[in-house]
Amino acid sequence: MFLDLIQNNNRSVYSYLVGGISPRPIAWISTLSNEGVSNIAPYSFFTVASCQPAVLSVTQVNPSDKANKDTLTNLLATKECVVNIVSHALVEQMNQSCANYPNNVSEFDEASIERVPSQLVNPPSVAASKVRYECKLREVITISDEPSGGQMMLLDVVGIFLDDTVLVNGYIDPTRLDAVGKMGGDYFSTTKDKFVLKRPQL
Repeated sequence: MFLDLIQNNNRSVYSYLVGGISPRPIAWISTLSNEGVSNIAPYSFFTVASCQPAVLSVTQVNPSDKANKDTLTNLLATKECVVNIVSHALVEQMNQSCANYPNNVSEFDEASIERVPSQLVNPPSVAASKVRYECKLREVITISDEPSGGQMMLLDVVGIFLDDTVLVNGYIDPTRLDAVGKMGGDYFSTTKDKFVLKRPQL
């Protein structure tokens, strides 16, 4: 099968994108609304955009009603967030935070997620997250404001929390972090089954 998106650019390809580009790391993003409500939601369209300066990229896929999700609404209002990395022990709470709660309801409360104060930003951090990136909004790039279109949030990393238990010789040990990834459909992956492959030296 080959899909020609030049000739047929209205065809939905979401399942082919998320099914083929996987596993994807999960940014569990905590924000505060203007009214002070703590929001948290997972995003798997997530990666590093730059190392110097340190910038993360997270993309919102627009809902069918074209309204912004609470995360983007809060980011535009307050310019701050925390990207909490999801370890396997947190997947049930992370999944519960996906539910479509009203914007005046905190997912922290509904999913019984313990929070702790962040160091440099106002939104709370997930206490049990072993790696956390405190961020300020750099810019939002609107690729499309139509349903299923993308709005890319570029986040300046201003602080990084590293739980000492995940560090080995100053580096994050993937086994100790035990992060999970998102795949197509309802599938997730762990990082337990891994291998070492040295980069070739020419």
